[in-house]
Amino acid sequence: MAYASGLRSPPPRSDAASPRPNFDADLLKAYMKKLLSSTLQNNTWPEHKDRDRVKGWMKEIGERVKERMVEIQPRGFKYIVLTQVNENLGQGGRADMVCHWEDTDVVAQEMYANLWLFPDH
Repeated sequence: MAYASGLRSPPPRSDAASPRPNFDADLLKAYMKKLLSSTLQNNTWPEHKDRDRVKGWMKEIGERVKERMVEIQPRGFKYIVLTQVNENLGQGGRADMVCHWEDTDVVAQEMYANLWLFPDH
């Protein structure tokens, strides 16, 4: 059966195929919590001239989280890492994500905040 692009989902995976392992999201969340704290706890929002520092934090955090994901489960998954760091001006924040999930897909999210920073990973 042919599927028109974007109109229908492909058929579900058959039970005969080897089952995909479960990803340990709790292990990753514990790692992310420590990583965010150790990377950001003593930092303040940089002046306009030094915004590259924020980019550096996001890149470092994203790369280290991805490395840890591959250590936890090196095969059978596609990984997406989103890192955001915002200046804390007392505002609220919200981010939404829409995905098409399979039974074994998981999401791991961790947030860290101090007086100056409001990152969400």
